[in-house]
Amino acid sequence: MSGVAPAASVAPQVMHPVVHVRGLRKAFGPLVAVHGLDLDIARGEVFGLLGPNGSGKTTTIRMLCGLMPPTAGRATVAGCDVVTETEAVRRRIGYMSQRYGLYDELTVGENLRFYASVYGVVGPARGAVLAAHAERLGLVERLGQRAGTLSGGWKQRLALACATAHRPALVFLDEPTAGVDPAARRTFWRLIYELAADGTTILVTTHYMDEAERCQRLAFLSRGQLIGVGTPQEVVAQFGAASVEDVFVMLQQRDEAGAAA
Repeated sequence: MSGVAPAASVAPQVMHPVVHVRGLRKAFGPLVAVHGLDLDIARGEVFGLLGPNGSGKTTTIRMLCGLMPPTAGRATVAGCDVVTETEAVRRRIGYMSQRYGLYDELTVGENLRFYASVYGVVGPARGAVLAAHAERLGLVERLGQRAGTLSGGWKQRLALACATAHRPALVFLDEPTAGVDPAARRTFWRLIYELAADGTTILVTTHYMDEAERCQRLAFLSRGQLIGVGTPQEVVAQFGAASVEDVFVMLQQRDEAGAAA
């Protein structure tokens, strides 16, 4: 394991990628959180960004969202530069946090309309757009229900609907099914793939390795470096491991040993 080199140089080339990253670096004084990241993610791809805590996932996502400027390198999201076109980037992405962010006192429909307006879905066509979106995500019968009375699985489904009401090119899902029961998780992943089939790129972070294996491709970060990228089967083979979970555990143990040294 200790001899594994960063895999940025073998990152596959993707035609017309939604996410295009070259040499991305972020340093906080002497601490380098992300180092020389090269990555392409295709339109309509379900892509997992994995790694132990402190591996650089959150910093990478913040840079791709235009919330944090990189120290060096370049990144574009949906054709927009994350440094010089931050507002354009934010209009083209959606974000769903593991932290509950809905308004409990509003109904499902009111939450959906509010978040859609935040993302710029306004005007006469909004009603038809949101009706179709609610139908797609199975929320029609719950539009009049207060969000605070929903179960965990339905809250996550509503959060996904709010993050994608404006049909973004890319959606960031940060630990989207934390605390959700297995049946709801299965339904959630079915919805993810339906959105991807419509052309939305999905970037997922998760600590559930069975979910990681549902992604079409994975990127593993360790101590700020990209050290594995490919399909779940390819990543497992790169590390000579038995499973994606074994890869994660190996990285976590290595990072913890490095931090203690």
